[in-house]
Amino acid sequence: MNILGIDIGTTTVTALVLSTDKSEILKSCTLKNDSFINGRDFEKLQDPNLIIETVKSAVKNVTDSINIDAIGITGQMHGILYLDKDNNPCSPLMIWQDERGNKVYKDGLSYAEYLTKETGLKSASGFGLTTHFYNLINGEIPENAVLLCTIHDYLASLLTGTKPVTHSSDGASLGFYNLKQNCFDEMALEKVGIDKSFLPKVIKSTALAGKTNCDFLPSDIPVAVAIGDNQGSFLGSVADAENSVLVNVGTGSQVSFVTEKVQELSCGEIRPLTDDKYIFVGASLCGGRAYAILKAFFEKCAEMLGGTKENLFSIMDKKAESICDFSDLLTVNCQFCGTRENPKLRGNIENIGIENFTPENIIFGTLKGVSKELFDMYESEKSLLNSTPTTLVYSGNGLRKSEIWRRIFTEDFRMTATLPKHSEEAATGACVFASVASGFFKDIKSAQNALLR
Repeated sequence: MNILGIDIGTTTVTALVLSTDKSEILKSCTLKNDSFINGRDFEKLQDPNLIIETVKSAVKNVTDSINIDAIGITGQMHGILYLDKDNNPCSPLMIWQDERGNKVYKDGLSYAEYLTKETGLKSASGFGLTTHFYNLINGEIPENAVLLCTIHDYLASLLTGTKPVTHSSDGASLGFYNLKQNCFDEMALEKVGIDKSFLPKVIKSTALAGKTNCDFLPSDIPVAVAIGDNQGSFLGSVADAENSVLVNVGTGSQVSFVTEKVQELSCGEIRPLTDDKYIFVGASLCGGRAYAILKAFFEKCAEMLGGTKENLFSIMDKKAESICDFSDLLTVNCQFCGTRENPKLRGNIENIGIENFTPENIIFGTLKGVSKELFDMYESEKSLLNSTPTTLVYSGNGLRKSEIWRRIFTEDFRMTATLPKHSEEAATGACVFASVASGFFKDIKSAQNALLR
């Protein structure tokens, strides 16, 4: 059986074909997501039509001469676009980095803060329904819009010719979600005036959205309901979910582990995974982005001083590896973009002395700062665990490409560490999900045992 996995990320789009017989990726293609649209200073927008064209190119690349038996889809969470009555986009995709929810709304509160206060449910800028509420209040919902959904929900709809639905993994990421009942909280929606008819139907199980009925793939291929990329990365990375912690460093960064508990948290979120399983997710807005910000700083320094700007990431890694004295390190807080709970927070550098104020210490401190933020989230919510995990699983290009960063994470978490078998974790997780939704494996655990070990 050959499964096509598609991952619509913030900066890239990936398509791959995973063979269940060989337990290996037969072909993979990653293309740059060049779909960003200029908007107001607080907006982060992408063109959904350009994204779909990029998806088509990536899919064509990997499916030439390969028969496909099922399709799994995942993508960037939280963001929304609006569709008209014919399921066509009538707005840009407003992605997870969109900051309109941080604008001041009423009584000095931002839109996100107001929603949290009024409903008792966590809202944050970038959450789809926070974005939708801002648009509702300011008359910015397109006149012909009848539904909102994620970009990957839209892709599943496009492939199957059906009305978009959303998996609980994505539904919860939009906000106003009752985890215990596993559905949108209708009382909270009504309280702030959001029409529930705008929301897609929630699918809670490992299920199909339909079968292909489009112009760029053969007909009648089973298509799984799209899932969130955080859950996709977890499903595609962790072969032994009960004994593992997943750390992912992409543009942002996350720490995740399986739990069966739903309770109040001091940080992070509990998100649906599949069926009766959840994952705790501690998410930072700056992961690889923090390292990219530092790289941009050094590029400006190089330009000012007439030095090279080539291969800076590899040079920075080598400089960090040269650190030998761990007794007097800089402490770098990498909350350069704040947090979801407090977007006004900013990063800082502490313990600056005569000897340690060097480029290599700033580099090492930044890598350490990203790791420490995730470790602190993990430590604060360990009560969600049934047993103590023994394995740390890395995912995301930030950790795959940087040995020194992996070493820092291993030292902080004090676990045996491993890289996933397959490199494109989210797209692989979409394949794992689709292999169960299409009936090839009886459950997720069986699929992970067969495909990830």
